[in-house]
Amino acid sequence: MSKTMNSDFIRKYGVIFGLGGIIVFFAIESPQYFFTISNFMLISKQSSINALLAIGQMFVILTAGIDLSVGSMAGLTGAIAAGVTILTGSVFWGFLAGLAVGAGLGAVNGIIVALAKVPAFIATLATMSAIAGITLIYTQGQPIWNLPKEFTFAGQGEIGDIPFPIILMAIVFIIAWIILTFTKYGRHVYAVGGNIRASRAAGIKIKSVLISVYTISGFLAALGGIVLASRLGTAEPTAGTGYELDAIAAVVLGGTSLFGGEGWIVGTIVGAYIIGVLNNGMTIMNISPYYQEVVKGVVILLAVMLTSFGKKFWNE
Repeated sequence: MSKTMNSDFIRKYGVIFGLGGIIVFFAIESPQYFFTISNFMLISKQSSINALLAIGQMFVILTAGIDLSVGSMAGLTGAIAAGVTILTGSVFWGFLAGLAVGAGLGAVNGIIVALAKVPAFIATLATMSAIAGITLIYTQGQPIWNLPKEFTFAGQGEIGDIPFPIILMAIVFIIAWIILTFTKYGRHVYAVGGNIRASRAAGIKIKSVLISVYTISGFLAALGGIVLASRLGTAEPTAGTGYELDAIAAVVLGGTSLFGGEGWIVGTIVGAYIIGVLNNGMTIMNISPYYQEVVKGVVILLAVMLTSFGKKFWNE
């Protein structure tokens, strides 16, 4: 096996072995509660929201960008979906409003980055703060509750015995996988992140690609925010706080390069599951939430370091 093949193997499948190792550890430590079908279903349900945000985040990171506003966007769009649902009495219009606002705000991020040429980190850091403030203004700092049963189906409902959020995550994953793997647009996304000058020389519309990936990120952040509000049964103004970090962590854990042009969407889903398994396993073991954050940070750092060193070793 060549060094290039070994490097690709580490990038793609190392994270899967890492997830397997974490599952084995928690299964040994707490087999009665952790290693059960019902608990794995719960982990999948809890990981689905982060996975939705992470898939959108991956599109952005593949172009060598980053979107720090997805957490705030999830909170705002969940609140808008809930508010419009109560105002109109229609879940359809509520969900449509939330998704439209998410896509629109994502497009604004893309325009700032692509046309105004503001670095993505600065642009989305600014919009993250602004969107969080807009959410507090819209909700007046109060949760929106008393939502109809139809609204809560997206986060609490089941089709057969499978929770709807898991089905939704699977559908979004399949669509994103097809787009990134088999379409011309997907190749353009990778190309822009891999070498923007070569992409421009090849006739790829750089600005259009950049605006589109931020729009996708905003749309999926809104979808995740709606599922989150539906799962909670109430739209909390601070519900999306911190979700942007978990989304970025899932993408990076999955092997996507922060420098763009390199990534595997299966790895992003696995990265989301690693975070979900860590949260679930440490809670079952009754580890303090304070220590959970430390452990999660160390595991993410080690995983990225091992992947980086492994790739460097095989490429030399």
